[in-house]
Amino acid sequence: MSTKHTIPSDEDLTAFIDGELTSEETARIEAIVKENESVAERLEFLARASLPFEQAFAPLLSEAPREKLEAMLAAIPAREGTRSASAPAATRRRLLGALAASLVAGIAIDRAVIVIGKGFLAKDENSEWRAVVADYISLYTAETLAGPVPGRQDQAAQLASLDEKLGLSLSPEAVSLPGVDFKRALLLQYDGRALAQIAYLDPETGPMALCIVKSDAGPKAPDLENRKGMNVVYWSNATHAFMLIGHAAADRMTAIADGVRGRVAV
Repeated sequence: MSTKHTIPSDEDLTAFIDGELTSEETARIEAIVKENESVAERLEFLARASLPFEQAFAPLLSEAPREKLEAMLAAIPAREGTRSASAPAATRRRLLGALAASLVAGIAIDRAVIVIGKGFLAKDENSEWRAVVADYISLYTAETLAGPVPGRQDQAAQLASLDEKLGLSLSPEAVSLPGVDFKRALLLQYDGRALAQIAYLDPETGPMALCIVKSDAGPKAPDLENRKGMNVVYWSNATHAFMLIGHAAADRMTAIADGVRGRVAV
């Protein structure tokens, strides 16, 4: 049976992203991506899901039941024809990493600078960065942000590193949210641009984040959407795009965003 139009699996798409396919298979998937929007969206998701999970989870993965997972994976028959002899082993290693990581997905990914993989095949830049952030924030749990609230001096020092990269002037008072604890400010990177993430912990609903990236798309009034089961309020001015994301109800998220929006104006 011809495989020309067979929908590629996640394994195929991951191998495509990693450059492990033959030229014939690569061309086949490229053709399908152009014709099938759902495959294109799935490829985009897998491509941007390139966070450094292995490094972040390294201390915990050593405690995972690796021998049991290895035995399960060894029982999976290798696919023939489209890849080199080492490809099935590489695929199994990726699957093992995914299975092991899933055991600890609720644990903190705490890095001073984290690179979020650049999305491609994007149709809307402003929508795309929000989708990437939502994918990342959806991994957070209350345990991810456990620990004491930093003092004002520590908050100011963390915010200063964001100011330098994004041309902002943020103070702990400007980014404070009513009834929500400031936890940390991180400098990330999206599509080659600095991205500020200020993470909070709401005692009622869990993780919340205010994220900011430079943007020349122009001013936009606040709007509301839902991503990954979370409410997102987003807006922009002449130089930056903003989003507040969390599990709180839409009306509460909107009220919080309205308060912080006036204080973080550049």
